Amino acid sequence: MPISMRSQNLYKKLQKQYSRKINLDLKRINIALKKLGYVQEKIKNPINIIGSDGKYSTLKSLQYFIQENGEKVSAYTSPHLYDVRHRFWLKDNFISTKELEKNIKIIDKLKVRLTLFELLTLVYLISASKLKDASYALVEAGLLFAKDSTRVWNRPKIQIVTHINKQHLEWVKPKSLKAICQQKVGYLSKKTTIYIGKQEPQTLKIIKNLLKKNPSKKIIYGSSWTIKRFGNKRIFSDNKNKIVLNSKNILSDGIWNNVGLAIKIALDLNIPRKTILRAMPKINFEGRLQYVRSGKLKKLLYPQEELLVDGCHSETSAKNLASYLKTLNKDIYGIWGMQSHKQPEFFIRHFKKIFKKIVVIKIPDEPNTCNTQELKKIANQQDIECYIASDIKSAIKKFSSKKEKVITCFGSLYLVGKILSLN
Repeated sequence: MPISMRSQNLYKKLQKQYSRKINLDLKRINIALKKLGYVQEKIKNPINIIGSDGKYSTLKSLQYFIQENGEKVSAYTSPHLYDVRHRFWLKDNFISTKELEKNIKIIDKLKVRLTLFELLTLVYLISASKLKDASYALVEAGLLFAKDSTRVWNRPKIQIVTHINKQHLEWVKPKSLKAICQQKVGYLSKKTTIYIGKQEPQTLKIIKNLLKKNPSKKIIYGSSWTIKRFGNKRIFSDNKNKIVLNSKNILSDGIWNNVGLAIKIALDLNIPRKTILRAMPKINFEGRLQYVRSGKLKKLLYPQEELLVDGCHSETSAKNLASYLKTLNKDIYGIWGMQSHKQPEFFIRHFKKIFKKIVVIKIPDEPNTCNTQELKKIANQQDIECYIASDIKSAIKKFSSKKEKVITCFGSLYLVGKILSLN
């Protein structure tokens, strides 16, 4: 779908009209849903995807499997990379700007003071409620889950918990992993099927203790399946299946774990193995360990140079990117931009001795972007040679030469969105 200036201008207007500040409270959206006649109850088989990392890749993988099975699906994801319409998948395509504007007018008439994320959630719920032949609704949670505006179903079909880590500690008291788990897992439905993705041992122990109090009949843990490397391929196994997988687009162990979680759920939804295998070559995660093969920015580079983008912004996703970069037998250069609340000092340490050099930039049009001098200081403390650039194009040009290399843009989905938009 090409970038629409109309939808871009609409989103800029919404950013001014609705608060971008996170205000965790279900009261506002519940009032709005009551006025809308509880449209969420008209949506068939809602599936919540909750977690710190891996929500998007798990959701998209499951979407590919369901669609390859000949079924229709709606999906709500966040944030978008460069076009707000990409948050809303409605059976066969993203939402149209016309329908987006129509739904916003309906919501405005409710006279409920909403945050921007709440408004967009309602846009999705209104459109998804009108789809008569969609088999499932895949909904990615925003911040935490306890008071997130996507927690609107008492009995969803499934609730999926991806990897949980210490992201967003500033939103919980005490600032601990246990408090994060409580906010995400402690508020799961008591009448659903729960899938828990691969977790660190400490996290898994906390989750299991929390779920002792949850009477849902089915709770499936990551120990019920494995996904292991076999040469250039992966093998998914559970108690009934062994499936050899291959993909040129899935590059990190972390993302493979998310695909494995989606495969387990798809099999339990009676999607055949052969359908999953047909879908695998089609799976692609935009902005997540993605090589940019063509476009305006790619044309700035010599043929022997590669441009890689990854929106990683947590320590866990940093480890995944670093692990992949270590497999490359090429010089690697970095372009780093990050939001100030993402703990850049802990993030960048995972790239020590990986990048030959880094250029730091501000994320365009992002008010919470890190100061470049501060990022440079943090990088230097890790003995990473670092420079400052004024914008994305000049950062790329600083590294471009006839020498073979990989230029990696990383640190923020917002930064990657700007890069893909320019490209």
